Amino acid sequence: MIALSGVRARTLSIDSLAIPPGLTAVVGLNGTGKTTLLEACTGLLLPDEGTILVDGLPPREVDAGWVSASPDRSLLFSRVDDELASPGRFAGLSPIETAARATGAAERAGAVRHLSRSVRTLSGGERGVVALAAALASQPTVLALDEFDGFLDRETLDDLIPAARDSGARFVLWSTHDRELTRAADHAIALGGGGVAGTGAAALALFDAWERAA
Repeated sequence: MIALSGVRARTLSIDSLAIPPGLTAVVGLNGTGKTTLLEACTGLLLPDEGTILVDGLPPREVDAGWVSASPDRSLLFSRVDDELASPGRFAGLSPIETAARATGAAERAGAVRHLSRSVRTLSGGERGVVALAAALASQPTVLALDEFDGFLDRETLDDLIPAARDSGARFVLWSTHDRELTRAADHAIALGGGGVAGTGAAALALFDAWERAA
């Protein structure tokens, strides 16, 4: 469980929130704090007040993977195979284990056909697939996908939803504006008014209302 209590971070205020394991869709209008919530749960952002615990541990003591709305921000290397091998190399793993992790992540994300390519030859959607594979290669406990579906075509997104769910990450937090993704998720959180506006079915109802009003 990811447990938030008395959290104040930027404009977001959460008195109490429990996020269970599985794929959680985080929805809300622009500027409601979706990125802030994901950053806080992965340890990228320390809250001004309150506590966040991931299975009883502070987020910075838990392995986390991150894919941003712009895949270029998540990719550091010029070659795809080097990108996917980088988490294992940074962790000091053996070449055999590093290669096994990279290959497994590429298979789960559907990035095997890109392994020998240069990153600069990839389309936006292909870079997103590779960025997800690189995040999976670190075998994170918490995987955060920050509106990363915005540049994916429908077919690719539909393929990556089960890939994210079956990634091995205990918690997958995916901020999104995609209706099908919110329905496919195990859980949903809606942000609004500076905090949590609803969870579960209530969050989905709010999402539908926002979509109709758009």
